[in-house]
Amino acid sequence: MRDLLVELEKAVQQKKPVCYTCLVETRGSTPQKPGAAMLIFRDGSQIGTLGGGCVEAEVKRRALRLIDAATPEIMTFQLDSDYGWDDGLICGGRMKVLVDPINTEEDLCYFQSMAQLLASDQGCTEAIVISPESAEGGSETDRFLIDANSKIIAQRGQQEPPAQLLMSLKPIQNRPRPYLKAGIAYLTFHQTCELVIVGCGHIGQKVAELASDVGFEIIAADDRQEYCNVERFPTAKQLIVGNFDTALSDLSITRDTFIIIVTRGHNHDEEALGHLAESPARYIGMIGSKRKVKLIFEDLLRTGTPREALAKVHAPLGFDIGSQTVPEIALSIVAELVAYRNLDTIPTGYQRSSLVEEIKAVK
Repeated sequence: MRDLLVELEKAVQQKKPVCYTCLVETRGSTPQKPGAAMLIFRDGSQIGTLGGGCVEAEVKRRALRLIDAATPEIMTFQLDSDYGWDDGLICGGRMKVLVDPINTEEDLCYFQSMAQLLASDQGCTEAIVISPESAEGGSETDRFLIDANSKIIAQRGQQEPPAQLLMSLKPIQNRPRPYLKAGIAYLTFHQTCELVIVGCGHIGQKVAELASDVGFEIIAADDRQEYCNVERFPTAKQLIVGNFDTALSDLSITRDTFIIIVTRGHNHDEEALGHLAESPARYIGMIGSKRKVKLIFEDLLRTGTPREALAKVHAPLGFDIGSQTVPEIALSIVAELVAYRNLDTIPTGYQRSSLVEEIKAVK
């Protein structure tokens, strides 16, 4: 979305007519979900996608009719044989698409506010009135940008916000999916979470690749530069090379930080967990067999790490999917990270008691 907004601003500054289109509501089976966005230019070119196929072509055809208009519209598409017969894909769902012609600097102001909110990376919500009768206020296509503190910071449209706009708002910190409430579509933009990967061996490298694809910002740490480098971790925003005791002490860890410990050996894992167990990280996971994890927990309890801190550590790390190869192990780890990020818990079928509960008091 950030790249799309950059292209939108560039088009307006170059006086190129453009339509901003966005999927605001879906029902049933559809090729994309709410929040998907696309720019359409007068020559028929586009940036972004609403899912491809015939429906996207129809959105483009209708949008080109509005490209010089002064007001946006919401269009409804029923995904039946009219949109699937030529490629064999008949989804059977329904899509509502906002089509907004952007022609002036004034039109652009709302999107500049959106770009600033996204750049702050605190998370935000866009609320779009799609049914004024249900919303009890506002006009169709009225839009409101709401920051992470539930404050309206920009709007596109002339009407006052519907009375229930903020009452129906779900906290962005809970990472809600796009939703519809009382005639208002809420599109959510979540804060990016950092993933600190301690250990840059084969598993750490593969986890970085997969986690980057699903929206984590990667920080990789190891005491070996031949493993911790840009060639092996091209998507990492930060690479930390140094002894684990000093390198990890300099990390800035917040409530939105995820950490996995996947070093090359028992001693390094224990050293890393000793530094990180009491940090404010939202998630800490450590790889290893149950026996190894319990040995590390016992050592750390003996040296003063609080039992309650170790109880929060996810170990052994990753969902039990019968993983054997490096890609399978990495996949199981990233699946657990995504679940915890999106649900703020481990799904019921994968929950397990902490191994620290099996350890009696140590001397």
